[in-house]
Amino acid sequence: MSAVLLPAPAPEPGTDRTVVGGNLSLPLFRTLSGVLAGHPYLKVVVDRAEDTWHLLDTAAHPFHVNYIATRVLGMDLDQLDAGLDEFNASVYMDPERRFLLGVLSLHTDEDTEGRERTFLVLETTEADTMHGALLEAFYEFVRVRVDGRLPLLLKPANHGQEEELAAISELRVPRILGHELFGTRTRTPLNTGEAVGRLRRFADLEEYEAAAAGLGWADIVAMPCLPDDVPRVAGFVNTAPITPLSHTNVLASGWGIPNAIVRDLDQLAEQHRLDGAWIRYRVREDEISLERLAQEPALQPPAWHQQRIRLEPPLLADAPVLALHRLRSADRDRYGTKAANLGELHHVLDSGTVDLTAFHGRPRPPRENLYGHLAARLGLRSPSAAELRSAAAAFVAGTVEAPDGVALPFSLQHRFLTSSPALQQGIGKLKMALELDAFEVLDSLCLQLQHLVRHTPMPGSVIRLIDQALPAPLAGGSRLVVRSSSNAEDLPGFSAAGVYDSVTTVRGTGELLDAVRQVWASLLSPRSVRLRHQVGISLDDTYMGVIIQEYVPAELGGVLVTCNPTRREDFRNVYLNCSPGSPEQVVDGTVLPQQYLYNTVEGGGRTVALGSWGEGLSAATRSRLADLSLTGRLLQSHFSAPDVDKPLDIEWLLTDRDEFRLVQLRPYAL
Repeated sequence: MSAVLLPAPAPEPGTDRTVVGGNLSLPLFRTLSGVLAGHPYLKVVVDRAEDTWHLLDTAAHPFHVNYIATRVLGMDLDQLDAGLDEFNASVYMDPERRFLLGVLSLHTDEDTEGRERTFLVLETTEADTMHGALLEAFYEFVRVRVDGRLPLLLKPANHGQEEELAAISELRVPRILGHELFGTRTRTPLNTGEAVGRLRRFADLEEYEAAAAGLGWADIVAMPCLPDDVPRVAGFVNTAPITPLSHTNVLASGWGIPNAIVRDLDQLAEQHRLDGAWIRYRVREDEISLERLAQEPALQPPAWHQQRIRLEPPLLADAPVLALHRLRSADRDRYGTKAANLGELHHVLDSGTVDLTAFHGRPRPPRENLYGHLAARLGLRSPSAAELRSAAAAFVAGTVEAPDGVALPFSLQHRFLTSSPALQQGIGKLKMALELDAFEVLDSLCLQLQHLVRHTPMPGSVIRLIDQALPAPLAGGSRLVVRSSSNAEDLPGFSAAGVYDSVTTVRGTGELLDAVRQVWASLLSPRSVRLRHQVGISLDDTYMGVIIQEYVPAELGGVLVTCNPTRREDFRNVYLNCSPGSPEQVVDGTVLPQQYLYNTVEGGGRTVALGSWGEGLSAATRSRLADLSLTGRLLQSHFSAPDVDKPLDIEWLLTDRDEFRLVQLRPYAL
């Protein structure tokens, strides 16, 4: 971006340079604008009643509504706060509104001949419901008042505006979609934070694997796509696109380390001699920087060296193989966290009595709560508290279903392990190595134990218990999915995302028993043992339950988190990724999924990126994803209690029967 496009220096405190009426030149834009995500921007208000517009001094007026209320309508802020939702509705949702609110931002790209092109983008807020005629009028009003040498494009702020604009010629209203504008940005924050460490840059997986054993807590690892088994380090840098819901970013979030996409890292590293250097790495919502330090810093081991995750003692007494719908959250100490959460989901959907409105009951100053917004989303007018709770429970039950299947308790794994002297001897050696911090032999001991687990015959009593408990659909030779359900995963502060195995192509009893042993063996992988040891989880306290389910074909699958991962203060939006088929493709990085943000307060959604796809989803499917997103927010009220502001991480499927099925719920670390 050229220097002329940078904003002017900040004015003296108390100065207000807002302009009413007239035309907008580049120098004036520069005087009034601020910077967001690296782009100069300017707030504008069109007053249709007075046939004029207001160009807001960004430093003096951070909010459109405050300016309109106090400077145009003569209200004070107390009056505005007392009726904020009604005022917002009058300026963002009234089809006959007086004011049109938007933002102009300045961008540069290259034309087809490689020459730099500067252009303006006009957009509204994401909650604005402008219909097509208003959007066209807004564009035309601004177009005739800005520098005619600059192209002006309208960016629809949500799916509703996209659909309204579809009926209007692009010759009359030139436009650009959000994923077109930002999808190829050079730097993208994934998990905000700051770290000081040594930059270790790798060109590919082979180069990384050759050096992986020497990586430590003071390293910042950079490569096109980090592997899921990356050790705990100071920070991640991706030089190729990934998404905020990839396994590695879930790890970064849980570990509290910075993570970003930096496509120009090769140029930066060469220009500033960053390879192997000590750097300060900052990832913020509007800035990503890598600063070379003059000398090696005196670093102290990070806080996670002292972090300790406390597990409740596993219950190893004989327990039956149970159908998932018979479990509750309290059964995590016998069947593992994943199975217990799915059992609790069955209870929530079947009972209809659980209060799913607690998140919306939290104060969001100056609002006392968001109950009115929830009522509007559910199609209610002035409901009682009981009516709102009942409608929320019915909405969730009508939107999603919980998966069927059975859960194998810890006691079966315990019986299997104690049946083999060789396994007991191997576990004893591994415990001794951990006690002595003998990490040089740890990997070989883990791999030997995993081999033993996968090839040790299962006791006949264990086989009979599994066979007898399988319902007819699971025992009839259909394709099965076998998933992990440890007591050391899906926990606050320790998600273990991607650490344990699932097997998705199982048929017949022989393959089923092999798959169960493979899942059990994943509890002893070198990576899982190291990660648990780092947070103080004892090998003695760690057990693996197993979930067995019938495979369900999916038209669409993905992950949603009930927050905006890159804007932690955002209480409105839910972030959702999806791709054809299973959600595994989303989290393991096999494909780049489509990415959406859905507003669960005022409603509406917007496309963030199309990923590996050529086109977006249909309007009908996007509408259903909005319902799924609100469902996730409502479930947060129960599964995150007592702190209902803590977000959830939910894996889901849209089955070939056109039904949403949730396959996993766990805390999402922020």
